[in-house]
Amino acid sequence: MEKCLLQKWLAACGVASRRHAEQLVRAGRVTVSGERVTRLPAFCDPEHDIVAVDGRRVRPPEAHVYLAVNKPRGYTSTVWDRHAERRVVELAPRELAARVKPVGRLDKDSEGLLLLTDDGELINRLTHPRYHVEKEYHVGVRGGVSERMARALVKGVALEEGLARARQATILRREREAVVLRIVLGEGRKRQIRRMLAALGCRVGFLRRVRIGPISLDRLASGDCRHLTKAEVQLLYEATESGVRRKLEHAQ
Repeated sequence: MEKCLLQKWLAACGVASRRHAEQLVRAGRVTVSGERVTRLPAFCDPEHDIVAVDGRRVRPPEAHVYLAVNKPRGYTSTVWDRHAERRVVELAPRELAARVKPVGRLDKDSEGLLLLTDDGELINRLTHPRYHVEKEYHVGVRGGVSERMARALVKGVALEEGLARARQATILRREREAVVLRIVLGEGRKRQIRRMLAALGCRVGFLRRVRIGPISLDRLASGDCRHLTKAEVQLLYEATESGVRRKLEHAQ
């Protein structure tokens, strides 16, 4: 095996994202065959070098795990929270629950698609703002919602940290006491949709994520999970690359 970037190897082993792995190296917490590494770029030979973090040897998992979960309301998207009654990792098969981490967050009151994996590189790509991977939501809004309000979500809504925009926002259907919106985001601020709608005077009844990039919720039942196929994982990686290209083209 040829030498590879040290931070990339640490991410591939599930130690941390590449950015966090770089921080570990600079902090002097990583050794390669007994030699402490503090500068980047740094390289390792996975077949011959012994890589350790804080004195503990780093080994790649037998194979990465990729799961799609339909998160019900009431579950938190953290790996560990002593105050949480139910954690989303508990929906994974028992033998995998300790290995996987949620890719991003879906707040406790929301439901729908969430990915779980131990692939640090993919977690970084899907959560880092520079990759702009689309996420689609169906949102039940109580009260009157007009096409004009939907357009306002795309034009931009002022939040405390600045203007927030949806890529797409359309009325999906009208029900007796609510309107269901289809909203597509290319960014992921904390409780973004709820705060944008609140700024427009709307009250959210339910919020369900139905798609992350090329992966859709489809007929996955609430509380169930499934393994992603190799083709789906490849599509996720490709989605991060196309997101970067789309942002650059827009900037030009």
